Amino acid sequence: MSPLMIGVLGCVALMVLLVCSLPVGLAMGVVGIVGFAAVVKYQAAMAVLSADLYDVFSNYNLTVIPLFVFMGQVAFHTGISQRLFAAAHCWMSAMRGGLAMATVGACAAFGAICGSGPATAATMAAVALPEMRRFKYDDALASGTVAAGGGLGMLIPPSVIFIVYGILTEQSIGKLFVAGILPGILVSALFCLIIGILCRIKPQLAPPAERIPMGERIRSLRGVIEMLTLFLFVMGGMFIGWFTPTEGAAVGAAGSILVAWIGRNLTWKKLFQAGMETLRTSCMVLVIVAGATMFGHFLAVTGLPMSFAGWLAALPVPAWMIMLFVILFYLFVGCFIDSLALILLTVPIFFPVVQRLGYHPIWFGVMIALVTQMGVITPPVGVNAYVVSGIDRSIPLQTVFKGALPFLFALAFACVILMVFPQIATWLPAIVK
Repeated sequence: MSPLMIGVLGCVALMVLLVCSLPVGLAMGVVGIVGFAAVVKYQAAMAVLSADLYDVFSNYNLTVIPLFVFMGQVAFHTGISQRLFAAAHCWMSAMRGGLAMATVGACAAFGAICGSGPATAATMAAVALPEMRRFKYDDALASGTVAAGGGLGMLIPPSVIFIVYGILTEQSIGKLFVAGILPGILVSALFCLIIGILCRIKPQLAPPAERIPMGERIRSLRGVIEMLTLFLFVMGGMFIGWFTPTEGAAVGAAGSILVAWIGRNLTWKKLFQAGMETLRTSCMVLVIVAGATMFGHFLAVTGLPMSFAGWLAALPVPAWMIMLFVILFYLFVGCFIDSLALILLTVPIFFPVVQRLGYHPIWFGVMIALVTQMGVITPPVGVNAYVVSGIDRSIPLQTVFKGALPFLFALAFACVILMVFPQIATWLPAIVK
């Protein structure tokens, strides 16, 4: 059997294992090692297994993951997420649908600290859903807003998706972070526009709240200005070259502890909880990365990625049509596979295609983050919808998916804008040192 055919069979076997609910990291590792042994030999596969495990768990660059996760966990456990929502509520609640728009703003702000979509959705579900219920917001609109807004943590830096993509493709993580800023703002604005349109068509979805005095609005900023300053310092420091992404993550983690301590919101119990959640999340991500590394080495020896790239690039169609096919593939498969697993599985296959077609790798990273953001709110594996429904069990899962549906149109429109105007994603990274 040819190595190419073994590669195809390996991909099929991986899909079967994932459908059987085997953990993603373990499934990729098993298929990668067994496939490598079939193509080369058993002793070589064992050598790859030990080398890949050591390389991943001792990789200095990967320390950026637990550091940024810890920064977000400290922010959550010390009440910063509640203060972010309170500030957004003060400034936007007077408009019809303003509380839902405030939730989008708070999701964007917390996503800029946390970097994880499901974590942002879980946090805002606990904070924002009770408030929207209190003001008699429609359950579908409220839960859909939280689920969709939670996905902003995947696009707005520091994003775990960007970190993993940067490591897989050897692109600058700092430039990927910077590239996500303008698209993140664009998607946030489109979400607010969707909410405004829905509330204008059906005013009963969101009764207007009373206007809050300007003095109280300004006072509400006191609770978030320190953390937003820290975020700007970390991102700005990477932007102008003061420190690397790993150093920036360390500054952010230490700064979050300092901000919480100065605000007298930090206790040993909260610090311990943040550390345990960071440990759990980081181990999960690193095991998946290790499995993906093994699977990537298996694909490399089969020659499947380059053969596929050559076949796609040789198709007698314009480059934009091939890229459209790739994006639609991510959109479809993202409905069934977790976003991080999807990226780890497919980037080694599609990245050579992107390079051959001449597309900017930073732009492609942003597009992947944007398209996989759709996957977290679409059935059957829309993880953010499951998270929101799990936090508030009185809201049925189908109600969350129904409420998130209009936001898919905003994300699709954002994809079109970025394809027509790729400079939105590439302009800032081009001026980064």
